[in-house]
Amino acid sequence: MTKRSHTKLIHEGHYVAEVDVELVEGDNAWSPYLSVDDAKKLDEIRQALRREDLKHASKLARVFELRPVQV
Repeated sequence: MTKRSHTKLIHEGHYVAEVDVELVEGDNAWSPYLSVDDAKKLDEIRQALRREDLKHASKLARVFELRPVQV
């Protein structure tokens, strides 16, 4: 079993969080997969973005605000 770093993007409303996680690669059909802790972290960040708790989300990830571009 090997682990490799990966960046996941979570999009909620007009916010995006960039989260560093580790993907676990093994010899089974479910590979690659997240650890339980990383999956819980992604859920926690998603919930924080939904309630617009940017302070909490930014403790766990890099948070960006999306704005429309006027052409």
